[in-house]
Amino acid sequence: MNYTGLIIGAATFLIIGFFHPLVIKGEYYFGTKCWWGFAMLGVVGVISSLLISNSIISTILGVIAFSSFWGIGELFTQRKRVQKGWFPKNPKRNDY
Repeated sequence: MNYTGLIIGAATFLIIGFFHPLVIKGEYYFGTKCWWGFAMLGVVGVISSLLISNSIISTILGVIAFSSFWGIGELFTQRKRVQKGWFPKNPKRNDY
């Protein structure tokens, strides 16, 4: 039996589940200023994925990389959701 697809699928599910609240918390505490952190993680993930020969690990690093890039756009979308009142605004920040 080949478990590669199941391992990658489960890892992708967990990574997406991790990035969703990471984007929400990142916007809450840092605003959209933390986009560069997502970009750096994405670039490191792409480079690492290219350099690793193990296909499962390389694929998981690719999923992390592109989830990071997705997170950049979601940060700015999350800011709009906060402005609409769909998510709580951080009262300690005044950059809305």
